[in-house]
Amino acid sequence: MRTWQELTRRVLTVMALAAGSLSIVTPQQPAQPQTAFTNQYCVGCHNDKLKSGGLSLASVNSRDIAEHTQTWEKVVRKLRARAMPPAGIPRPDEKTYDAIVTSLETSLDRAAAAKPNPGRTDTFRRLNRTEYRNAIRDLLALDVDVSSLLPGDDSSHGFDNVTVGELSPTLLERYLSAAQKISRLAIGSPVRSPGGDTMILPADLTQESHFDELPFGTRGGTVVHYTFPQDGEYEVQLRLARDRNEDVEGLTGSHEVEVTLDGVRIQVFTVKPPARGQDHSKVDADLHVRVPVKAGAHELAADFVKKPTALLETVRQPYQAHFNMDRHPRVQPALYSISVTGPYNAKGPGDTASRERIFVCQPAKGADEDGCAKRIISTLARRAWRKQVSESEIQVPFKFYEDAKKDGGFDAGIEMALRAILISPHFIFRIEQDPSNVPSGTAYRLNDTELASRLSFFLWSSIPDDELLDVAVKGVLRQPTVLEKQVRRMLADPRSESMVNNFAEQWLYLRNLSSANPDARMFPDFDDNLRQAFRRETEMFFESIMREDRNVLDLLRANYTFVNERLAKHYGIPNIYGSRFRRVTFGPNDENRGGLLSQGSILTVTSYATRTSPVIRGKWILTNILGTPPPPPPPNVPPLKETAEAGKVLTMRDRMAQHRANPACAGCHKLMDPIGFSLENYDAVGRWRTSENGSPVDVAGGLPDGSTFNGLAGLKKALLSRPELFVSTTTEKLMTYALGRGVEDYDQPAVRAVVQNARNHDYSFSSLVLGIVNSTPFQMRRSQ
Repeated sequence: MRTWQELTRRVLTVMALAAGSLSIVTPQQPAQPQTAFTNQYCVGCHNDKLKSGGLSLASVNSRDIAEHTQTWEKVVRKLRARAMPPAGIPRPDEKTYDAIVTSLETSLDRAAAAKPNPGRTDTFRRLNRTEYRNAIRDLLALDVDVSSLLPGDDSSHGFDNVTVGELSPTLLERYLSAAQKISRLAIGSPVRSPGGDTMILPADLTQESHFDELPFGTRGGTVVHYTFPQDGEYEVQLRLARDRNEDVEGLTGSHEVEVTLDGVRIQVFTVKPPARGQDHSKVDADLHVRVPVKAGAHELAADFVKKPTALLETVRQPYQAHFNMDRHPRVQPALYSISVTGPYNAKGPGDTASRERIFVCQPAKGADEDGCAKRIISTLARRAWRKQVSESEIQVPFKFYEDAKKDGGFDAGIEMALRAILISPHFIFRIEQDPSNVPSGTAYRLNDTELASRLSFFLWSSIPDDELLDVAVKGVLRQPTVLEKQVRRMLADPRSESMVNNFAEQWLYLRNLSSANPDARMFPDFDDNLRQAFRRETEMFFESIMREDRNVLDLLRANYTFVNERLAKHYGIPNIYGSRFRRVTFGPNDENRGGLLSQGSILTVTSYATRTSPVIRGKWILTNILGTPPPPPPPNVPPLKETAEAGKVLTMRDRMAQHRANPACAGCHKLMDPIGFSLENYDAVGRWRTSENGSPVDVAGGLPDGSTFNGLAGLKKALLSRPELFVSTTTEKLMTYALGRGVEDYDQPAVRAVVQNARNHDYSFSSLVLGIVNSTPFQMRRSQ
């Protein structure tokens, strides 16, 4: 029987001769010079036999696996995906592929076990904006929108918790300002003059029907989760949406507008069209009310009392979208903004959840204040800094307390101590320092409190809670049974929703939905309601996989989704009514929906404003499903041809065929385009279609492994035929997010171990998470 080294040489030599993308040297074969190919776009994709592909084995001996792991991991990735040789070129059979991949992986894994390399995260990693907000929420029971306080974070490797090692002077000022505002709000400190906030609704929000969280029998409006700083009176002001002529849109009769606080109606207004000859400047001038409110978090809402359904007279079926005065005008008035100003006649900080969380004691007399302050500061610092704190470490915030107490009293002192805690590097940064007794370049285990922080920021994007921190301080968190118990507890906790709205939103590009604006002339029925329904569908779908601990392959193959009436109409699903999202199950013959690849969110963010994009959709699947992203495009790529040429209307496939005629583009487009073409039954906003520009849609597609198929059903079948590819990609994405750094070649043995273990547990979501948490990269770190 041939040795695996002989199989390696045989397979890779065939691939090299077939595609020119690999060259291999054996002891009997001298290195062959490679032909330079300078176009960066075609590196790794070009198929010309006379060109090289960017992965060279010319200086690598197949017996020196441990010395060239980076190169051989690239080989494994290409072989595992059957990406080489290209389709149409003779290739090894599946048994040969599997044999060589297994042999290479075994050797790489043995080399990794003999010399572990857990990689190295930055010593100082700043909390990004999402983590900061969640940390404040869990530390102070205070939900603050920090988007106006802190700038957005740049993404790297697909996530915004990677490039967070620096803190510029400007950014430091923003953190100082945020700490000041948050500490005042948490304590409920008095203000010199009333302040205010204005919440503006999206301009393309249709408000003709009922919204979730608002009372039945109402339409439109909004709910604001607002934290009132003190007991007192607050002015609530409403403004109505206007057109470019400054007229209130849809105002043809009288309408009732109600304001509620925590579900209790506090005021009802009536708005009417102005008298003949008068403008609309005073229509909403009186929509304000002053109301007493207790300090703390409340739900403030404004909506319209629903009238009998009003429809525009139209020959065709009316649009669902109503927000543009020219193409789809509002039928009834809509809310533009809601403002809160106050407090007036303030009566103190009240009894808020934040004060209850902060003030773990109350001094009975002046002599007790300092002792109580130390207890408060120690408790806050322990939670905020994610570790056991010593007496010396709390001296700085205690000094701030003493200085402020002299002029402002006990509460003012605690506020300044809290501010000092929030601007401490121990809070702003996640710190992992090398032990002093560890030699340079050595793998070492994190201590339990560092492991607790990694775990909480992975699953919650926030700080550890008391239970997790307690077991870490005791030094027992690393024990397998304890660690598994904590992981499962944390996954079941509502705070694990961050896996949905932080991890999944970045992995699946859901954050791009906010900037998706399909052309209003071509897609007149698209509005913010549909945009948010797209997002909610995918969020609920991913959450169901996580909460029910389903097989992660169900992300591709599930026969159910979540819709409300608006989304159901968009998809053509009958008998769904109301704004509430509910789970719907598809029949065995309904192959058009089910799984991520048929959801409007994915299909919209992978399209252009005026058309679909097989390129973007194909690249999305290569990157996020198969884990084999193509290289970036070259500069000055020519645009696609117009849809008509010499009197002939071109389909998307015709236009892309002309685009691929450019040699600089052909290589990678041959990988991306066939995948994207299989999704051409879905237009740029995810609607099902069977024709394009009067011609039937051609949904013939293929994968880089040479397999061919038709449409979504064929694509899913092809992807699921080799499930380890998607599971490996999902694991890599989770690991990147968990570690806060890119997954490197030396991490691949850990990825394979996670996938192999998950196979024994039906690829359940929790098995991937537990595998990552128990992995060498997660529990260890390499010294500098």
